[in-house]
Amino acid sequence: QVRLVESGGGLVQAGGSLRLSCAASGSISSINAMGWYRQAPGKQRELVARITNDGNTDYTDSVRGRFTISRDNAKNTVYLQMSSLKPEDTAVYYCNADVSTIFLMRNDYWGQGTQVTVSS
Repeated sequence: QVRLVESGGGLVQAGGSLRLSCAASGSISSINAMGWYRQAPGKQRELVARITNDGNTDYTDSVRGRFTISRDNAKNTVYLQMSSLKPEDTAVYYCNADVSTIFLMRNDYWGQGTQVTVSS
């Protein structure tokens, strides 16, 4: 079994910054891509940023230049540094990892979500 645990969400004023972390643990052989998604009330979950195991990154247009995704492969951890936050960034943020397990299976895993609220 694989578990993803997120931390770092909270309430921040517009223009402020937050850093999210997500640590993966369990029966991990290797982690392929890791990413952050978000879901605002009444909206579908959307990809925010993604990073491959060799460090290639991709961002949704609305956060490019404001958010930075990074990962520490030794710690099986992915980060999302969020700056210049806007009220429209308010959402529950979910960590996702494409994991190859020690049981020779490959699956997508999700964290429990962390709330980010940006006040105007």
